[in-house]
Amino acid sequence: MNVLKDLFYTEDHEWLKVEGDEAYVGITDFAQDQLGDIVYVELPEIDDEFEKEEAFSAVESVKAASDIYMPVDGVILEVNDELLDAPELLNTDAYENWIVKIKLTDPSQLEELLTSGEYEEFIAEEV
Repeated sequence: MNVLKDLFYTEDHEWLKVEGDEAYVGITDFAQDQLGDIVYVELPEIDDEFEKEEAFSAVESVKAASDIYMPVDGVILEVNDELLDAPELLNTDAYENWIVKIKLTDPSQLEELLTSGEYEEFIAEEV
């Protein structure tokens, strides 16, 4: 499984790439591999607010449907509209194809997320 350094991770298999007070959120390579061929992605609305661990999106694959949870409190700034017509982009490159861009409303929550090393250990136990 591909795990990128310099990202934050959750035990629900979301990643967070922080740029100042904004961040991109997506699903990990492990998550897309477990889901299989992704056929649909539900996106939230711009300006929607979500609390940490609240479902903000859903991904459907040929195997299952799965909620995607917000890693930290945030407000939706942008959604990746490309996923509406091509949800399989998440299978192609889960880290390049983010789901939403958010404004962080409580940056201190970043301290509660997993580092890449911690996430690698976590998924090693799940396999």
